[in-house]
Amino acid sequence: MTDTPPTPTEADLAELMETTAEFAHNMTEVTETSREIWARYMAAQLDGDGSLHGDPLNTMPAFTEFYQTLMANPAELADATMQYWQNMGELWRQTTLKWLGQPDEAAALVAARADKRFKHTEWSENLLFDYLKQSYLLTSDYMQGSAHDLGELQPNDRKKVEFYTRAFVEAMSPTNFFALNPEVLETTMAQKGENLVRGLKMMLEDLERGKGQLMIRQTDMDQFKVGRNMAMTPGQVIFENRLFQLIQYAPTTEKVHAKPFLMIPPWINKYYVLDLNEKKSMMRWLVEQGYTVFIISWVNPDETSAKETWESYMFDGVSTAIDKVLEETGQKQCSIGSYCIGGTMAGTFLAHAGRTKDKRIASATFFTAQLDFEDAGELQVFVDEQTIQLVDEKASKGYLPAEAMASAFNMLRSSDLIWGYVINNYMLGKEPFPFDLLYWNSDSTAMPARVHHHYLESFYQENAFTAGEFRVDGEVVRMSDISVPVYHVAAKEDHIAPAASVYRGARMMTGADVHFVLAGSGHIAGVVNPPALGKYQYWTNDDLSPETLEGWASAAEEQPGSWWVDWDQWLSKRSGRKVNARAPGKTLGAIEPAPGRYVTVRFDER
Repeated sequence: MTDTPPTPTEADLAELMETTAEFAHNMTEVTETSREIWARYMAAQLDGDGSLHGDPLNTMPAFTEFYQTLMANPAELADATMQYWQNMGELWRQTTLKWLGQPDEAAALVAARADKRFKHTEWSENLLFDYLKQSYLLTSDYMQGSAHDLGELQPNDRKKVEFYTRAFVEAMSPTNFFALNPEVLETTMAQKGENLVRGLKMMLEDLERGKGQLMIRQTDMDQFKVGRNMAMTPGQVIFENRLFQLIQYAPTTEKVHAKPFLMIPPWINKYYVLDLNEKKSMMRWLVEQGYTVFIISWVNPDETSAKETWESYMFDGVSTAIDKVLEETGQKQCSIGSYCIGGTMAGTFLAHAGRTKDKRIASATFFTAQLDFEDAGELQVFVDEQTIQLVDEKASKGYLPAEAMASAFNMLRSSDLIWGYVINNYMLGKEPFPFDLLYWNSDSTAMPARVHHHYLESFYQENAFTAGEFRVDGEVVRMSDISVPVYHVAAKEDHIAPAASVYRGARMMTGADVHFVLAGSGHIAGVVNPPALGKYQYWTNDDLSPETLEGWASAAEEQPGSWWVDWDQWLSKRSGRKVNARAPGKTLGAIEPAPGRYVTVRFDER
């Protein structure tokens, strides 16, 4: 005898009707908001002549060559494809056995991997979603393996094919599609679609913030403010011109080293990554070690920056800052530190200083700074003649908009910095978690047009500094012209300035005494790693005779924790005797408290 299902009561029917009506209302709002988003996005993509760029990143030539090399190597392609279909057949066999209640425990097609995209239990416990996940991972491995291994390609074309294949594979993850993501489906049913309403409203706000480009929020933007809980180390702006403000930090020790220290940060993003907060501030830590510390805060360029050049940034920027540091402290020499593109600038400046017998620099430190661009990391896939031309078009007002560089950096880690937030923000309707480093990452800067063009063309495309063809003030300068003591830091997992590339540049400083250090982690965490955190490790070896980083590392000594301690020991020996601490602006005067006005200008508030 079978049980008869209970007859719905009037209250049950009323609740069902209310739920259905609420869901329908939310879906109507989702549809209307989606139309508005699409209309605004398409309007922003159109050029002045009403057309769209068909291949803005110039991927077609590389993929055409890849297709031709596949056709020229049919045996390789056939073997890889046959293995792929055998794996798919085996996956279907395993899935069928599981469906029949007879799982084959001995066979494991997809190697176990810590992939947070598939952390929801349904991806493992639900047979359909498990099959979808494994078939995607098999296809992903096949496509990326083919891009990496098959045929013969020029190195730059191989990099481009690999990079964009990975980007495509990450975009096609089933987690990125509403109907294929169990967490999104579960949340939508539980919240009657309200998550989608919140998410699409968030998307519309991000589209407006990016002025037609989708600038995905990666953190709670309201939780942070520069000068309130970021860039908090006390100090004063003691000088400014059209390119930068010069900040001098207040001392915390009675005595300081006589020779001051000037940091040259990149202008490709804002300086306060080196002064995030009280616990993660290199500037605060240096002050506490007894240094008189200065830092350049670059202007966020606009139309008035159209005439700026690499040399104006070098002379009116770096060289002027050095003059003001020495004038403020009454010293004849200072040490400099430089980070990322700031290090590229510092390298060319120091080479010019060596050629012209400029004695103002006591020592130089480079943080993840590339000088040799033969193999310049994943950013190199964005640089060729066509993409440089497109950059020039975008920079027609004299500056490259900030969102252009932000998009490029986000593509380097699209699974984490793009698709993870598409799911969290727009599908699940959640506000992202407050994270100081991601707030800084979202606080993008514009690029001065001529400076950026020169950087891409002379370094990424021509590698002129390494080739002995880079000119400053009409004269060729080379890395061998650098003659001051150098502390050179690379990061082991750096995809922007690969450690092997940084090492090659360090070896080319044949006129300098170079102390090379390999830090754990990547481009940011490998540099911003205060000793108190007790994280990562570093390797040292003063023998730079090995031609490769692998050869150098085989004899390097590993040390636990932060390389900052090793750096302090090196820098202190080159910073002179101890003198009374210096109040900021005692000579030049104080313009305004740190962090100053320049760093607070945001591109999305213009």
